[in-house]
Amino acid sequence: MTSAAAPAAPSDAPRKGRRELWLRVASGLVLGAGVLAGLVYGGWPFAGIWLAAGIIGFAEWMVMSRTEPREVLIALGAATLGALLLCQRGGAPAPACLAVLILGAAAGATVARTGWGRWRALIGVLGAGAIAAVPVALRDDPAIGLIGPAWMFAVVWSTDIAAYFAGRKIGGPKLMPRVSPNKTWSGAIGGLIGAVAAGTLVPVAADLAGMTLPSAASLPVVAGVSALASVLSQAGDLIESGLKRRYGVKDSGKIIPGHGGVMDRLDGFFAVAVLAALYLALRGSGLIA
Repeated sequence: MTSAAAPAAPSDAPRKGRRELWLRVASGLVLGAGVLAGLVYGGWPFAGIWLAAGIIGFAEWMVMSRTEPREVLIALGAATLGALLLCQRGGAPAPACLAVLILGAAAGATVARTGWGRWRALIGVLGAGAIAAVPVALRDDPAIGLIGPAWMFAVVWSTDIAAYFAGRKIGGPKLMPRVSPNKTWSGAIGGLIGAVAAGTLVPVAADLAGMTLPSAASLPVVAGVSALASVLSQAGDLIESGLKRRYGVKDSGKIIPGHGGVMDRLDGFFAVAVLAALYLALRGSGLIA
């Protein structure tokens, strides 16, 4: 005697997807509010946020890439970033702060046990240094102040949000399916448009608020740089997706509900931080205003 097949349980996927979306939104709002509050207050509270982000992101990278001895490397990375921020906020010249970062990265490369591990430690310390130092350098610069970090946040956040919703609503051809199967060309273009709109709104809002803008912050220049920053942000996201595939992990960590790890949230921000660091270097050399 054969029994009738049991009815299939209704799929819980849509409900789970909605829960994950709302969790992402809620945790994103809490994080965003904390970062913006730190930005407005400035000083050590703002620096402390980015110091923590750099240390946690570096630790996630060491764990994800299985670089040994990870505990020693994480401690060394944290000490390097702490020294970098002390140097930076203590008013030391930029070359001295850069020397601190390079020495810490070189020490990490020396401590790591394998050839590839040395490269991972070196790149990890330098990348974490960009995350920890660049937003603080912009905020502490009297000629830039709130405007620089606010522009970075506007470009990166709007790229992520516009790309997500444009990709879901429009769909279409995949961007790089072997690296990140869910990303589409429509999402990439939507993120680019969103970043240009949000990036150009920052100097407009600052001007309306009576803030003094850097002389290079004309709207056509800001729009062009915002577009470049969006492309770099999306490239950073794709690179991290490739790294996670390489090391067989879904997320870089679990510290942020609905988002994963700090690396998962700052992959695009890191790329834009490198662009901002280039601007600071050119400005410091007198090549641009």
